[in-house]
Amino acid sequence: MSDLVWSVNPFGGAVIDPDSVSSLVLDFEIGLINAINKWRTEDIKVAWLEIPKSAFKAIPRASEEGFLFHHATEEYAMMTLQVEENAFVPPYATHYIGIGGVVINKDDELLVVSERYRASGRGPGYKLPGGALQPGEHLAEAAVREVFEETGISTTFQALTFFRHWHGYRYGKSDIYFVARLSPQDNEITMQEEEIAECIWMPVDQFLNEESVHLFNKTIVRSATESEGLKVTPIDGYEPAEKFEFFK
Repeated sequence: MSDLVWSVNPFGGAVIDPDSVSSLVLDFEIGLINAINKWRTEDIKVAWLEIPKSAFKAIPRASEEGFLFHHATEEYAMMTLQVEENAFVPPYATHYIGIGGVVINKDDELLVVSERYRASGRGPGYKLPGGALQPGEHLAEAAVREVFEETGISTTFQALTFFRHWHGYRYGKSDIYFVARLSPQDNEITMQEEEIAECIWMPVDQFLNEESVHLFNKTIVRSATESEGLKVTPIDGYEPAEKFEFFK
């Protein structure tokens, strides 16, 4: 039998070392019950149990002792136990983050796409290229990457010019969608055919007067052309610098 090993965080939470979670359910059960008894005498408020993939068989036993799911990935399941009644358990991630790019060339043409997968019977519905951020990715680099992946156009980040906050987006989570103004480095489109049905340079005036274009997308483009926006601005003292992104 191997006992569970844990440390206590500044908020009175017992954070269990996942390496001490046995893949043998009986060993895990004995260690868990012993730990719970200790927590109740040591003023522990919440227990954080990270169960690695190799020990997923222990999840039902943890549930029987009152542990609830907090979040999960392909590699682990995080469960929590309120050792102290009504102790606060901070929620997991509540938002998706996405970004789109307003790219206007020297001929005053806007780079737009029409998605391949859309509701049946809908027209082209031209919109900005863009998508979701990847883990650990900054907004500026995500905007440049998404535009290049969908259109083949290389760009340079200029400024953030718009964002939208939307509740009830997916799986009950909320969504924040940023828009960046980008400067094109070339003009030759190489469309991502897996997701994009059409990609063109459209005169800005035409886009703003096109009936099939949603008002939201028109508002985004107007904002990018009328607002100076927020530029990337480093702040001394935040290290390592690659972890932080500031705009002003």
